Amino acid sequence: MEKELQYVDMVEQPIAMHPKKFALWLFMVTVVMIFAALTSAYIVRQAEGNWLDYELPEIFWVTSGIVVLSSACLQWAYYSAKRDNLAQLRIGMVAAVVLGIAFLVGQWYSWVALVDREVFFVGNPAGSFLYVFTGLHAAHLISGVIFLIIVLISTFRYKVHSQSMTTMEMATTYWHFLGGLWIYLFMFLLLNH
Repeated sequence: MEKELQYVDMVEQPIAMHPKKFALWLFMVTVVMIFAALTSAYIVRQAEGNWLDYELPEIFWVTSGIVVLSSACLQWAYYSAKRDNLAQLRIGMVAAVVLGIAFLVGQWYSWVALVDREVFFVGNPAGSFLYVFTGLHAAHLISGVIFLIIVLISTFRYKVHSQSMTTMEMATTYWHFLGGLWIYLFMFLLLNH
């Protein structure tokens, strides 16, 4: 009997993850692979010459600050949900959504600034890559804002609290991922344009 108990103690328990969280992580891995391929292609193409020199729009600095602030607000909302502080949860969620939308508006204005500088989607690969990077990231950010809005609505229906954190955890993970991805892209562009 004692040997059986020792054997049971030695058997490892499988690591369990919610299926939706696992799917989210798989999706984020594919996004990383897409942007890794694009940044690699950027470097290879840049080395071939015929590359337009341009200044990045100053609004990229502003949008970078906005996305970091948005992540901070979402993290505050997450901690508030864990403590069942529903008022702060809602405030943090509203702030994260508003700042996410502000980021998207800022990205639109960055495209306007690029056109003013005569950096277009066609005509030179440098401009094409910049529009693809920012446009693809914006598409993912739109999905992130929609996800945040769904969670925000859930907070007003009392479906997000310390005993029900799955969607909040997923939204927080995805949003921080998108924020980190933007910071990576911005730093990459600063160092390689």
